[in-house]
Amino acid sequence: MAQQQYDESSFRVLKGLEPVRERPGMYTRTDSPCHMIQEVIDNAADEALGGFAKNLHVLVLRDGSITVTDDGRGIPVGLHPEEKIPVVVLAYTALHAGGKFDKKSGNSAYAFSGGLHGVGVAVTTALSLRVEVEVRREGKIYEIAFANGGREIGQINEVGSCGKQTGTRVKVWPDGKYFDSPKVPMNELERLLRSKAVLLPGVRVYLEVEQADGSFTKQDWRYQEGLPGYLREITSGADAVVPIYAAEKYAGDDEDFAPGEGAAWAFGWFDGVQLGESYVNLIPTVAGGTHESGLRGGVFEAVKSFIEHHSLLPKGVKLQQEDVCGKMSYVLSARILDPQFQGQVKEKLNSREAVKLVSSMLLHPFEAWLNQNAEHGKAIAELAIKQAQSRLKDAQKIEKRKSSGVAVLPGKLADCESENIADNELYLVEGDSAGGSAKLARERETQAILPLRGKVQNSWEIDPNRLFANAEIHDVSVAIGVDPHTPQAADSVLANLRYGKVIIMADADVDGSHIQTLLLTLFLRHFPKLVEAGHVYIALPPLYRVDVPAQGKKRPARRLYALDDGELQSIRDRLAKEGFREDQLEIGRFKGLGEMQPAQLRETAMDRATRRVLPVTMDQDAVAETDKLFDLLMGKGEASGRRAWMELKGNLVEADL
Repeated sequence: MAQQQYDESSFRVLKGLEPVRERPGMYTRTDSPCHMIQEVIDNAADEALGGFAKNLHVLVLRDGSITVTDDGRGIPVGLHPEEKIPVVVLAYTALHAGGKFDKKSGNSAYAFSGGLHGVGVAVTTALSLRVEVEVRREGKIYEIAFANGGREIGQINEVGSCGKQTGTRVKVWPDGKYFDSPKVPMNELERLLRSKAVLLPGVRVYLEVEQADGSFTKQDWRYQEGLPGYLREITSGADAVVPIYAAEKYAGDDEDFAPGEGAAWAFGWFDGVQLGESYVNLIPTVAGGTHESGLRGGVFEAVKSFIEHHSLLPKGVKLQQEDVCGKMSYVLSARILDPQFQGQVKEKLNSREAVKLVSSMLLHPFEAWLNQNAEHGKAIAELAIKQAQSRLKDAQKIEKRKSSGVAVLPGKLADCESENIADNELYLVEGDSAGGSAKLARERETQAILPLRGKVQNSWEIDPNRLFANAEIHDVSVAIGVDPHTPQAADSVLANLRYGKVIIMADADVDGSHIQTLLLTLFLRHFPKLVEAGHVYIALPPLYRVDVPAQGKKRPARRLYALDDGELQSIRDRLAKEGFREDQLEIGRFKGLGEMQPAQLRETAMDRATRRVLPVTMDQDAVAETDKLFDLLMGKGEASGRRAWMELKGNLVEADL
């Protein structure tokens, strides 16, 4: 392979909106344009949150354009005092610019907003064919357009007068080449707009969608009652154990939090229903976060205090948070000065102080409500105590079955439905996040998932009698139905084997290779018959994803996967021969299995028709040599020998252990 040049010219600086166009997945979701449109909607909602807008209108046309209109103050069009560029231009073309940064000094245009990084609506411009902005402000109407992903910036034109009307209208044409699907999913857009109406009591939110025949469907939402009305709607049909408890509380000047920080909530317990939605500064946090932890913590402490005050807890029962909150349905809206989110798409709140903020705001009002409504408090207490007793009973069953010698399958094992051992497969996956993706991606009939917490212990020198002291090794042994044994054991040791294939599935990076090595060490040392009989496999999930645009009608868009840098370069070379330029390809690097969409994980590592899985075989003529090598690599007393071996041969070895 030709040696590549590496000098000063090898470095490239991405300017303006170019980083967004090069790596859109770092800034927004790329399954559809929904999130980039949400950035525009969030700006309008922030105006309503500040009390400046009463109406929010979204129009979806057949040409793929989406228009968002509000009757807020209208974005400023004058020159920025330092940058000497119109503020509306900065907002739509400059990363890390906006009216949401200078919060603590009191000069921010938005004290509470979902915007944090200042990249929101600029991302919309970068990934759009065209963006048109109309501003009604100070009695005048202004227009400006941005085209070709923000590369072309039009002039600000005054086009009329508007009297006392104010507001902003933004029309966006998303560029389909950046998304798996060029259309915004209507059900997701409807949920988003309905949630804005829920969180902004009294604000009317409209959605108009153009149909194939040119007519329009119209919907609008307005919740005067706010959160409790919404919770009642989404849990309709379920019997309430107690009435919905709804309240809100925000910090004053004399509290530990910034003035105005706090939360509004509505929650209750319903038969057979458990739903939860949360928001931060009107932004939906679909993956939850620290504010939800604060809600659960406050509810648990209040209920626990009520139970102790009324001496309701039976002897020997100890309450846990899940006993109280496990079947609770809730809607939570937190207001936080500087929210810290996980990633630009803001699906999960990471702000540590949000736990204390929400729990402290909720605790005393809910405690007062419980004591003022003792019959409702006792109903909640009875539900929690029953849940705790059921949990303790299950734990006792497991202990009893263990003591009688009957193996109990690990609770975190998602087992398959088939009883045909030859077809059944067990995937050993690192972590709950990757395990969750794998559970969604699997074929439930024949594929089981066992998530492992962290790296399995190095078992090369562990005494077989002490193996089960490690919970992860215990769970692996119980799940596969095989006890630890020696190479001399009879073949009957596999009589209770529950899966024809045991597949190690780890991330495609160095850490993942280490986990593979530790699991292979376990099987080779303590389950050698499993390896010898050909039941152990290694899945090869990809490290890179390459999105290839369509070439005319005959060549639709494709998605390719690469295991490593070498395979990625081969794909690049092949696509270059097909006529694709480098800037036409979108290349994403998977951080791990938990980052992969279930459909991607299924296609690359779990679907029998498309996955790449390697069998682990044992050469009977090289058993002694293999043991010697594992002694060197995994033995605790071989550190000096390992170092000498790595210095001598580390640059030559291509072992895939």
